[in-house]
Amino acid sequence: MTFLSVEQPGDLVSSASGIAVDFLRDWRQAASRLKAGHRTAFQHGYWLDAWYAAFHDHAPLIAVISDAATGREIALVPMISHVRRGIRIVEFADLGVSDNNAPILASDAAFDPADARAIGTALVDGLRALPDGFDLLRLKKMPAHVGSKPNPLVSLGRLGSCSVNGNLVLTGDDYVDYRASIRRLQLPRCWRVFSRLGDARFEIARDVARARELLDVMDGQQEERMRQLGSRFVLNDDVHAGFYREVARRGVADGYAVVSALVCDKGVVATTFGVRYGATYFLLRISHTGKTWANFSPGLLVTECTMEALHTQGVRRFDLSIGNQDYKRRLGAERVPLTDVSVALSWRGAPYAWRDHAAQGLRRHPRLAAFAARAMGKGTR
Repeated sequence: MTFLSVEQPGDLVSSASGIAVDFLRDWRQAASRLKAGHRTAFQHGYWLDAWYAAFHDHAPLIAVISDAATGREIALVPMISHVRRGIRIVEFADLGVSDNNAPILASDAAFDPADARAIGTALVDGLRALPDGFDLLRLKKMPAHVGSKPNPLVSLGRLGSCSVNGNLVLTGDDYVDYRASIRRLQLPRCWRVFSRLGDARFEIARDVARARELLDVMDGQQEERMRQLGSRFVLNDDVHAGFYREVARRGVADGYAVVSALVCDKGVVATTFGVRYGATYFLLRISHTGKTWANFSPGLLVTECTMEALHTQGVRRFDLSIGNQDYKRRLGAERVPLTDVSVALSWRGAPYAWRDHAAQGLRRHPRLAAFAARAMGKGTR
């Protein structure tokens, strides 16, 4: 059994497993913890500070996991709680804007599979012991590793059970060799066609004002694209637009937030938005003018130009985001599995956990999954 305190970091009591769990209800109290720890770009302070400020309608719930004997912090899990259809759910601070989710791990964290299971069990026990009466824990889109460390929370689920995956391009140190590997895309020809436009150039925003200008264009281009497809677009509503601009405000100057564009004298042709952490870059959003200049594939071109520019700055790992569009394979991306976890915290959450597990199981059998989707009226059109 795990004993815990809520919002009382100095009053931790050990569990039988040697793991102690404490919960904080304010991200500002947690933000200074494990600053030097292992994380992905989506657990960076710029991202989470902006996230908790933008999506403030959801109650923060941050787990601090420690060694019960020494008090040494092992991990920090940035989460929220909310109620959906009467079910009290705990999940990562995400709501669809993060490409992956993970705990922040101590820089000296070291654990074997048994330790990992103990950490996961302690988190679940701690949530069950809270007075909130939570029903369901959902941890989605988890990578197997956080930096160089194994992700202990993956032990709560089945590796690769997520319905989406990362798409990773490893360029190596010689960008000329990488470009030769994708020569079938004829991107040099695309650049020559683009360069015939007046004052054609590629740029990365170097200040917040320019980043905001490019994000404004991106919102407009993406909204038009979604309108043509008959899909709803939400990334330019007040909450999402404010979130992305806050990430840019915090992170453009030191290269964490990367906003890039193809520009000519007729305006902005294409844009990207992504985040960089260490030698890894995540491409999160891409937009272009559609059919106007389709003869030089502006979306592909702005992506590759961004990769080349970041390669000169030491980036070697380019994750082209979740979703398996064909252009990612053409750029040499390999699929990286992610893991979903669903744990019932009460009897009310059990049916939802069972349904999640069934869906995860179906993903191992694509034909059966497609049949089930059609039977439920969810087939693709």
